[in-house]
Amino acid sequence: MLPETLLEALTETLAKSIGVTMDKDTERPGHENESPNPLMKILTFKAGNFTFSRKYDRQAVRENLVHFEGLFQALRQLPILPNQAARLDTELVRRSIFGTAAIEGNPLSEERVDELLAEPAAESGTGLRERAEQEILNLKQAYARFTVPPKDKKREPLRVTEALILEINRVITANIASNQHTPGQYRNIKVEVGDGAHGGKYTPPKILADVKKLMAAFVDWINSEAVVREGALIRAALAHYHLGLIHPFGDGNGRTARLLEAAILIQEGYKYVPAVLSNHYYQSMDDYYIAFRETEHAKDGGVTPFLVFFARMLLKSVQDVQERVHTFIRLLALRDYYRFCLEQRDITRRQHDLLQLLLTPSGKEFTLRDLLLDPLFAPLYRRVSEKTARRDLERLTEHKLLLRNDQKRYFANPFALGD
Repeated sequence: MLPETLLEALTETLAKSIGVTMDKDTERPGHENESPNPLMKILTFKAGNFTFSRKYDRQAVRENLVHFEGLFQALRQLPILPNQAARLDTELVRRSIFGTAAIEGNPLSEERVDELLAEPAAESGTGLRERAEQEILNLKQAYARFTVPPKDKKREPLRVTEALILEINRVITANIASNQHTPGQYRNIKVEVGDGAHGGKYTPPKILADVKKLMAAFVDWINSEAVVREGALIRAALAHYHLGLIHPFGDGNGRTARLLEAAILIQEGYKYVPAVLSNHYYQSMDDYYIAFRETEHAKDGGVTPFLVFFARMLLKSVQDVQERVHTFIRLLALRDYYRFCLEQRDITRRQHDLLQLLLTPSGKEFTLRDLLLDPLFAPLYRRVSEKTARRDLERLTEHKLLLRNDQKRYFANPFALGD
């Protein structure tokens, strides 16, 4: 729970984010007092009524969204150097690509995904690839095209179009052989989504005419004043859920929906968090699918289960990003502290240089033997004895600049400056 004063300070921001009037004289959040009707039903040719819904229990998502906004605004104020920001963005996009692909069953390890994403553009665009690898390379291109923050500081809501959605899917599914899907084209086949372990199977609209009708209605609805007024957070989640429900393509539906969600958030100034959301969806994959199915079966037509899940993932994502930014800031502070210790002659130049080598977000661990044999450390200890190396470790440990774990491996103390 946030302190009451912070909750009050964030009231205005929250109101913009989730479209709830917070004045004391109005009805309590969670009561539907909106106009027009939050439910819009479209009669299809073969699948009966399809409902677009912005009806949800606002109180159920309020606390997590308030908490998210507080942490996000604090994150925006943290000092991040341009090179660190670029490094952070690259790392988060890599994790997102791994997560969004893994949700759909891509078997590649996170390490292999990193290798593919590190390939030069010319190399990654040539030759035939296995499906799993091609999916990753396609996502690399899609994130580079569709999740770029706008240059104009004026944040206008993203105008969602069918052309945009078709192009996202075309890029995501390019160069992947399929008898049931053509990249960037709507399907005209029956598909089933889900399984018994995650709330049962769901059959989206079956024919092309229904898909076309629903997609035209979807873009009108998601761009409507009523939905835009809900704020970028809720609008992005509504786009994600309803596009997944229509399931307009033979392949790539989930990836397309999650990337559209990210594009909506980035367009309105939400940095970093959209890139890591898919990774948290993957880590909570069972809950992700269950949220879809529970929302689909909601008797009142509301979308509360999915939005509750979305708000929880938002909060986890911003906490994740904030922790990573804090790590960068801590590393910078430690770099200066090591220099101070050197100037005060608490440590030697060699000991200082050793500590500098350890300044990585992952926190490298090493042994005494590594100082003598590891290529990273060997230049520092090539001309000294093992006794001298041992003495360095003892001194740095004494000053609490190094710590040692139960496996007798040393690592830089991340809290050498205090908790």
